Amino acid sequence: MNDAIRSELVIDGRRLSYLDFGGTGRPLLALHGHLSEGAVFAPLAAALGPQWRVIAPDQRGQGDSDRAEDYAREGYLADVEALLDHLGLESVVLLGHSLGAVNAYQFAARHPERVEALVNVEGPAALGLDGSHPLAFLLDLPYDASSRDALVAALGPAAPYFEDRLREGADGSWRLPFHPLDMYASEADVHGNHWADWTATTCPALLVRGTRPGAGAIPDDLAAEMVARRPGTALAELDADHLLITTAADEFHGVVREFLATV
Repeated sequence: MNDAIRSELVIDGRRLSYLDFGGTGRPLLALHGHLSEGAVFAPLAAALGPQWRVIAPDQRGQGDSDRAEDYAREGYLADVEALLDHLGLESVVLLGHSLGAVNAYQFAARHPERVEALVNVEGPAALGLDGSHPLAFLLDLPYDASSRDALVAALGPAAPYFEDRLREGADGSWRLPFHPLDMYASEADVHGNHWADWTATTCPALLVRGTRPGAGAIPDDLAAEMVARRPGTALAELDADHLLITTAADEFHGVVREFLATV
């Protein structure tokens, strides 16, 4: 597969960047999770080969996309609609991980005619903060620094997770590929009871979850309920953690290929 082409569209003065891995295959739109970006799906695009044209945006405030005024649910969904319109795609298979998975099934609930099938990777139908914020560590992270070395040093123990994705500014400064305060707010906004959205559609769906105790976002009982309450939903369970799209990449690619062959 050819290297991805990076393009962008402007939504209300805000730049939304995306990667198009090309090809003449059927379109699959892939939505990443918090603290990530569209490039995380490059291995998936390669694994799916020419049968699928994978398109992966950097969701608002992440990667090469501009920061947004807010990170509420409807804003994320409007971005997906704008991107599909920009690409001239009437319908796609929609795949999402974590934040992206919730965005995917919520978009499908509002625009069922535009989603041929869903792949929900680690996106619960209901999730709450339970008195603690899972991304609270972000409040201690710097956003930028005068040099790359200075930013890496300031990131401390978090540096290994982000140092290969830092961005250089026109003035020579360096920044994270997201603003910590933005992602803290976004994580809070994604929490809630989303059962009505999860069960609103009838297109084929695949729910992928990691089964390592305490490492995934969807407990056993919730996974069983999500499959039972939404007809046409298959379940794939991997011996992996929440970040299974990278930590169990081969297994993840395999179950997605198997599901897509049925769509």
